Parts: sequence; structure tokens; C-alpha cells
Amino acid sequence: MSKNAVALKSEISDVVAKKVRQFQQSGELHLPANYSPENAMKSAWLILQSTQDRDKNPVLSTCTKESIMNSLLDMVVQGLNPAKKQCYFIAYGKELACQRSYFGTMALAKQVDDSIADIIAEVVYEGDTFKYGINRGKKEITEHTQALENVNSKKIKAAYCLIINTDGEVIKTDIMTMDEIKKAWSQSQMKPIGENGQIKAGSTHDKFTADMAKKTVINRACKAIINSSSDSHLLRVSANRSDEIRAEVEVAEEIEENANTTPIDIVEAEYEDLPADEPEQEEGQQQAMDGPDF
Repeated sequence: MSKNAVALKSEISDVVAKKVRQFQQSGELHLPANYSPENAMKSAWLILQSTQDRDKNPVLSTCTKESIMNSLLDMVVQGLNPAKKQCYFIAYGKELACQRSYFGTMALAKQVDDSIADIIAEVVYEGDTFKYGINRGKKEITEHTQALENVNSKKIKAAYCLIINTDGEVIKTDIMTMDEIKKAWSQSQMKPIGENGQIKAGSTHDKFTADMAKKTVINRACKAIINSSSDSHLLRVSANRSDEIRAEVEVAEEIEENANTTPIDIVEAEYEDLPADEPEQEEGQQQAMDGPDF
């Protein structure tokens, strides 16, 4: 590591560690008992040294120092550790963001609601018997039977997620049709959905369709719990910051691309209206995770 890199690490780590101590002392931040901010920071720094932006430049050189600090602080506030594949780092222009993986989303949901014991997901194939009811506005799956011959990634009809508490009670059920899932995927930066509305052959979503469908419905179910949490404002800001950065950069890029051509309409959207799926790494960006995120 160069002297400049060592100095940058020391400066950033010191600032983030000081912020964390201040938040803890003021009672704004309560970290899980088994979480070590120091270990998470060490893991993150190792990953950041080899993380690149879309132009294959080191993010530690191209991203602002403030955004690097914020991405690390967001990681700690959410109690995430990149070594456990709970988050990864993405450069949006000169802004670095800590993006939760779906492992991290599940961990955060359990953190904000300690009654959650398990989070499971399944897919529904053509030929399955699948029934659900609605009780006081809440969906309840009453039957799902599946024959082995029905299992075919090209014939997925839907996916669902069940969030179960320590008493074995299903406290939340989320169901997404395959059309809804594809709509979420169409917002991915990897563009796995073609103009014909079909999954692109050879993409991660094509190779691991069932797993990616589960990931998407888990994200939506858990985000509903995270966003409805009464936890501190600090946690909510950290949980939402990466989506806000991405949205701002995408709008800026669209404006630049359409400058002096056709005027565009920008519709302001609430965070809840953003797609359920996490943005994939852009082509050429260094993966901080091994293999597909499922």
C-alpha cells in the first residue's frame, strides 16, 4: 500500500470511528451485540483497494473522500460486514455508495425487528397448486403443493416470501408475479430484460432465474419492515442513501444525454416506489462479492 493510501485510510478510518463513537454516546446508534465495527472496517478497506468504477479506475482515487466516509459509515450504522457478503461498494460517478446485498437486507430486517426468526422464499411454477387468501388486507398463503416435474426455470409464475417470528407465526407475506419481478429487474443496471420483455439469454437472471426471483421478493418484503421501523433517523438515512445517490446520478446522466435534443420530463418518485431489486454491478466494475447474489 502506498504512503498516500495509508494516509487516506488513516484519515477516513479515524473520522468514521469518531462519528460512530459520537452516535453511540448520544444514544442515536445501537449496534448488534456481536457486531464489530473495527472488523467490518478492515474488511471494507481491503475490498475498496481493489474496487473499480465503470471505467476500471480505483474508486479510492475517483470517488470523493466524503462519499467514501459516508459509505463506510452507512455500512457500520446498518451493522453490515462485507466479509459476510452483506454489502458491497458501487461508484455512481464520483459518489461511492454502500449497497446492501439481500443477505444484508435480511440481517437488517432482523436487527430492526428482533422478533424475526426466519425469512424464507419459494417460487411457484406452472402446474403448482397455489392458493392464498386476504385477511384484513394481509395476504395469507393457504396452500402450495408442487410436483417435481413442475420445476422449470422457464415456467415460473410467481415468487413469495414469508417472514416468521420466534413463535412460528407468519408476520408478513409478500407475493410477486413473474411480471412484477421482471419489471423490477428491468431497472437493474445490468439490463437483464430485453426490449421484448424477456430475460436476456446468458445473463445471471437467466442462469439463476429461481434464485434471483427469490432474492427480489425477499428484498421487497424486508424493505417494507425496514422502512416502517421506528428506529432512529440515522438508520433510515443510511438504509436509503445508496438508492438516493443512484437516482440522482441516473437523472443527471439522463439530462446530460438528452441535452440540446428532446426535453424530458422528470417525475419525482418516493423511495417506496423504487424497484425492489438491488442494482447490479455495472459492467466493468469490480465485484465485491463472489458469484451471483442469492
